[in-house]
Amino acid sequence: MSAVIDKVETGTSGTPRHQMAEECFTLDAGLPTGPVSVEPYRSPEFFERERERVFKRAWLFAGRIEQLPEHDSYFVKEILICKASVLITRSKEGKVQAFHNVCSHRGNLVVNKPCGRAERHVCRYHNWAYGGKDGALLGIPDQKHFFDVDKKSLGLTPIACDVWEGFIFVNFQKQPEVTLAEFLGPFGTTYAGIPYFNLDETIVIQADFKANWKLIADAFAEPYHVPSLHPATLAPGFAHPEDNRYARPLSARAHGIHRHFSAYGNPHYVPAPTSKVESLVYIQDTGGVLGGDASENAQGVMNHPAINPTKNPNWSADVTWIFPNFNIDYSTGGFWIHEFWPVAYNRTQWTLRIFIPKTASIRHRLQLEHYASRWAEVVLEDVTNCERIQLGLESGAKDHMVLQDAEMLIRHNLWVLDKWMKADKVADALK
Repeated sequence: MSAVIDKVETGTSGTPRHQMAEECFTLDAGLPTGPVSVEPYRSPEFFERERERVFKRAWLFAGRIEQLPEHDSYFVKEILICKASVLITRSKEGKVQAFHNVCSHRGNLVVNKPCGRAERHVCRYHNWAYGGKDGALLGIPDQKHFFDVDKKSLGLTPIACDVWEGFIFVNFQKQPEVTLAEFLGPFGTTYAGIPYFNLDETIVIQADFKANWKLIADAFAEPYHVPSLHPATLAPGFAHPEDNRYARPLSARAHGIHRHFSAYGNPHYVPAPTSKVESLVYIQDTGGVLGGDASENAQGVMNHPAINPTKNPNWSADVTWIFPNFNIDYSTGGFWIHEFWPVAYNRTQWTLRIFIPKTASIRHRLQLEHYASRWAEVVLEDVTNCERIQLGLESGAKDHMVLQDAEMLIRHNLWVLDKWMKADKVADALK
């Protein structure tokens, strides 16, 4: 299989052909500029290798600490790409732990509720019981008729688990080659200390796409498509016919194996005269087109040095992409997260969670309902387009994509992915 990323194209002078008068995000990230292979999007064989080389070795987002509000709290996370049901718990000492949700007796799933609180978990097949604190096997009905049972060795199988800034990650290696801190690298330190808020209120949008997971992630990784694909929903607020016609990012950078871009925001945007509902709710205690809250908490996010790192006054949002399949995005009104979970080489389960304030009035409720509706419109536009791309790529008509500078995050992801596919050791994949 050919490399995902080709070499940098150069002219006769040896300098890159892709030169721009302004900052070049691609070259600044040390990336090549040639066409990129589309095999990672359409190859079943690549997908199976991706499962083993990436998802079973990387640290994967599993949830937020608020999902475990007290000791003995738990929730179950289904991670289909790793063929795993993961039970995540919180001990009385506050330690967050993860286990395979699999009974040691006959392999049945032990916990069938998505979340709750329990001091013990009982498999309903034969009532084998496990401790909620540490997954230890507590009891076996009719134990005397088993042969040489060692209960100490038959607890729930642990999964490596760690927490960063309230985000819970798991790793399916029995002994992870790198810690979560090492995996996050410079991203983890750069984005530490951001204030997260409104964590008990969410708008959740989920979809099942007939497209490769990277196509869905790519859709949220570049603003170049905004004027053409979202002309009525996003383009008026994220582009300008004279100042920024193609919604070029304000910044785009690599943070080790992770990445971000800062989106332009049209400072002259106002709702169209025909948009009566939006005119009623716009800039009323919210952060604008993609903001849910304009409180002091939101101001704290914007003041963090990692957010809008150039501190451009025409900023609207930051998209951060934690390899392989998790986004944390920030705007003038708070933050939201994306999960892009592969199911098959051409199927993805996607979840968007937007953290919003509790409503304080009828008008505020209307604002948030409008906010959710706008998101749903945008997602519908992206959903149908990604499925069309999948059909186009599987036709075999094209073997490469040609990416422009604003699509640096896509190029960087394919470059990192290529390293993980080739590296025998995770430490080498992180270099």
